[in-house]
Amino acid sequence: MSDLKEFREQVRAWLEENCPAEMRIPMKGFDDACWGGRNYEFASQAQEDWMRAMGAKGWTVPTWPKEYGGGGLSKEEAKVLKSEMKRIKARSPLSSFGIWMLGPALLKFGNEEQKKKFLPPIARGEIRWCQGYSEPGAGSDLAALATKCEDKGDHYLVNGQKVWTSYADQADWIFCLVRTDPKAKKHEGISFVLFDMETPGVEAKPIKLISGKSPFCETFFEDVRVEKKNLVGEKNKGWTIAKYLLTHEREMIGGMGGDMRPLSEIVAGTVGLEDGKLADPMLRAKVAQTEVDEWAYMLTLNRKLAEAKAGASLGADSSMLKYYGTELNKRRFELMMDAAGHDGLEWEGERSNDGDLARMWLRTKGNSIEGGTTEIQLNIISKRILELPGA
Repeated sequence: MSDLKEFREQVRAWLEENCPAEMRIPMKGFDDACWGGRNYEFASQAQEDWMRAMGAKGWTVPTWPKEYGGGGLSKEEAKVLKSEMKRIKARSPLSSFGIWMLGPALLKFGNEEQKKKFLPPIARGEIRWCQGYSEPGAGSDLAALATKCEDKGDHYLVNGQKVWTSYADQADWIFCLVRTDPKAKKHEGISFVLFDMETPGVEAKPIKLISGKSPFCETFFEDVRVEKKNLVGEKNKGWTIAKYLLTHEREMIGGMGGDMRPLSEIVAGTVGLEDGKLADPMLRAKVAQTEVDEWAYMLTLNRKLAEAKAGASLGADSSMLKYYGTELNKRRFELMMDAAGHDGLEWEGERSNDGDLARMWLRTKGNSIEGGTTEIQLNIISKRILELPGA
């Protein structure tokens, strides 16, 4: 305990010196997140300084081994770091599919060369990744994917299409599921490969959503050369990696929003206070219930993450976290829209930052689809957690 106390003092002193004041203000929305990558445009110098400082310290991925760009912290030390960041309301320095999804997969299935090549740049925010999973004919039934990967001797050649590829037009690299054996059963014959998005033959086209913004893309591959050294794990055994990564994706989607301002604080700014309470009693009750549910959910999430770091498998629990986390996020933005009234419907103009709230509210509807639809998650929960009999 004395060692942890000393470590806490060191962390507190380092954060006070290195975390800019601007990065101690909770995010207003997902657009405030820092994604990094070779072409990323930082919102401010403070945002860049914070990412670089934490990356150099290894604290963007505090429990990863130091040789792979991490902080090498124990679980207890990582908790201390997290609590000290929360104390000063420090933002997460880096949002990254590389950290949330690919990194854990490489740590488990990657060879030493792949770990040393890709993990440190991920930790420092130098590579932005996207995920090549869903296809027009393989959404919820992901194993039915058809993107073809042919063995050409010293390399692979990839042809096909992915869809709903988040931020593919802004990503540097992609981790991609491809079919390397078209004659095998659909869960077999799938491989997991990595390649640069600037490789000739790769094209990403944004999909315009109802919100008017486009985090999703259609991604096309035409005779894309992939080096054999970028095959992760065994050829035709990619489905095992895919399932492992999906648990981390669902955990990530379910946990998004943890850095945002408290809901009651946001709502108070629009409906006002009476005697220190929200002026609208009906809205006050809904906000209170949502904040209690958010608190309970975050405690459950942290408990499950602690169990996972202790060696337990998240398994079907990731579906539970994904489902409830996305439902909470939708409730949060519904209440923010309720509190804003007709002002919340503003679509353009400086006052509303071009309808930021309305666009984010519409964006949350996609939470029920991405990372596996709500229906899929409920089926998994019913079978694997509740052990209900099948139809």
